Amino acid sequence: MAYVARKIPFVGTPDTNPETKPFFQGADAGKLMVRRCTSCKKVHHYPRELCPFCFGNCEWQEASGKAKIYTFSVMERANPPYAIGYVTLEEGPSVLTNFVDCDFKALKIGQDVKVTFVKTEDGGPSLPFFTPA
Repeated sequence: MAYVARKIPFVGTPDTNPETKPFFQGADAGKLMVRRCTSCKKVHHYPRELCPFCFGNCEWQEASGKAKIYTFSVMERANPPYAIGYVTLEEGPSVLTNFVDCDFKALKIGQDVKVTFVKTEDGGPSLPFFTPA
């Protein structure tokens, strides 16, 4: 049986703070935002004020939204079933995500995926998830 999900179980409104607010504002606008260090130029995710590599200052950058599946798992015992995993963004960092709008049985490691945004049920910000490209 093919499982296709748009509704994500267990997802409520995330807590935001001044460091993450631009990330969620970008998601509401359909943009995947990441942080780039102004010193070493490395991109990282999860958003933080200081670069985790060199402790330099960071600025926001819109990511392409393109990625490859690094690993994943399908939770078939959940109702409805859902798929989670890590994707490696074209810009470099890996992101933990849910996969939506796809047949979970067809997911493959190394598969090209793209970002899509899903609004939380309780009126919070949109959240970035991934679907096959």
